[in-house]
Amino acid sequence: MTEDGLNHSGRKAKAGASPAPSRGTPRPGLPGTASAGAPRWAVRLVAVGLVLAALNLRPAISALGPLLKEVRSDLGMSGTVAGLLTSVPALCFAVFGSLAPRLARRRGPVPVVLAGMVAITAGLALRPLAGGTAAFLAASALALAGIAVSNVLMPVVVKRWFPGRVGAMTGLYSMGLALGTSCAAAVTVPMTSALGGSWRAGLGAWALLGVLAALPWIAVLKDPVSRRAEPAGSAEARAEGGAPEGAFPAPGSRKENVRIRIGTSPTAWALGVFFGLQASAAYIIMGWLPQIFRDAGISASSAGLMLAVTMGMGVPLAFVVPRLAARMRHQGPLVVALGLCGLTGYAGLWLAPAGGAWLWALLLGIANCAFPVALTMISLRSRSSAGVVKLSAFAQSTGYLLSIPGPLLVGALRDAAGGWHAPLLLMTGLLLAQTVTGVLAGRDRVIEDGR
Repeated sequence: MTEDGLNHSGRKAKAGASPAPSRGTPRPGLPGTASAGAPRWAVRLVAVGLVLAALNLRPAISALGPLLKEVRSDLGMSGTVAGLLTSVPALCFAVFGSLAPRLARRRGPVPVVLAGMVAITAGLALRPLAGGTAAFLAASALALAGIAVSNVLMPVVVKRWFPGRVGAMTGLYSMGLALGTSCAAAVTVPMTSALGGSWRAGLGAWALLGVLAALPWIAVLKDPVSRRAEPAGSAEARAEGGAPEGAFPAPGSRKENVRIRIGTSPTAWALGVFFGLQASAAYIIMGWLPQIFRDAGISASSAGLMLAVTMGMGVPLAFVVPRLAARMRHQGPLVVALGLCGLTGYAGLWLAPAGGAWLWALLLGIANCAFPVALTMISLRSRSSAGVVKLSAFAQSTGYLLSIPGPLLVGALRDAAGGWHAPLLLMTGLLLAQTVTGVLAGRDRVIEDGR
C-alpha cells in the first residue's frame, strides 16, 4: 500500500503492469513528486507556494472574530447581520468554488491559484476602507472568492505535483492553514493596539501576507509545464504502469477523462455533507467562540488567544492526522474520536465557559481536525486526477452551501434567547450529524466505481 492510500480499495494491478515504486525508491526530481514533467525548481516552488497560500487562506476570517464586537459597533451591525457576516465565507466558497474546475481546465491550476491570491489581497486591502456594512461585505466577498477557488484547487495541486505524498503534503498544507488561522486570531488584537487601536488597521495589515503568498505562484508561471490546463495521466494510469510518474500526456487522455457521475455517487454526497457540517462547526467557532468567552467575562485579548489555541492545535495535528487518515482503510474511527472531543468541548462551554476555557479551546481545536481529514478523503475517494478535481469541487461547493445556515442561526438564536445554551444545543446536533456522515464518507470506496 502506498503512503497516500491510492490503492486502499484492494484493487489489483493489471497483468503485466509495472510494479509501483517502493517507498524507498528514488524518483526523478524530488522523491514522491510528479517532477518528471516539470523542473525541480518548479516543484520546489509549488511546495513553498502551497504553504504560503495555506497561510493566506484563513486570516480574512479568523482575524475578524476577536474584533467582531468593535466592527459591529462601528458599522452598526445587529447580531443577525453579524451572523450573516460569519455565513458569507460559506456562501462565497459554495458559489465561487464551483467555478474552479472550469477555470482550471481553461487556464491551469497555477494561474487560477495566483488569481485567488490576488483577489484575497485586494479584498483585505479594501475592507478597512468600508464605510458601511454593505461595502464591508462586498470587500469580504472579494477576498473570500479568492479563498474559494484556491480551496478547491489545493487538493488538485497536491495530487498533480505530489502523487506519491498525498498524506504528507495534505498535512503540510493543513498545517499552514491552521498556523495562519491561529496566528491571525492571536496577533490581530495586539497588532491593532500597536497600530493605533483601530480595527481597520488591524484587519488591513493582513493584506501584506497576500502579497507574499502570490510571489511563488508568479515564479512558477515561468515553467511552461506548470501552465498546462490538463494534468498528465491519471493516478490510476501511473499506478498501472500506463504513464511515468509526473508525465503530462496530451489532453483528452482516455484514462483522465473517464466519465464520472459525481451527482449519483453516495460517497460523494456523504463526503459533501461531512465537509459542510465540519465547515459549519469551524466557522461557528471562528466567528463566535471569542464572543462566547467575552460574554463569560473574559477579556478580548484573552478570548483572541483562546481562539488562537483552538486554531493552533491544527498546526501539529494537521500534519499528523492526514498521514494517519491516509494509512487507514476506513477513516470512520478517526472521525468518531474527533467528534467526541468536540462534544466534550461544547459541554464545557455550557457548564463552565470561563472556568475551563483553556481546556474547552484545546478540545475544540482537536475537533477542528475534521477539516484535514475531509481534505485527505477527497484524494483517497478517487483514483484519477480528473476525479479529484470533480470530487473536490462537488464536496466543497456542496459542503459550503450546506454550512451557510449554521453561523447565521447561532447569531439569531443568541439574540432571541439572550444566552448561549440554545446555540450550543444547535452546535451539538450539527456535530452529531457530522460524525455520522463522516463515518459514511470514510468507507473504503472510490467514486469511479459509482459508489
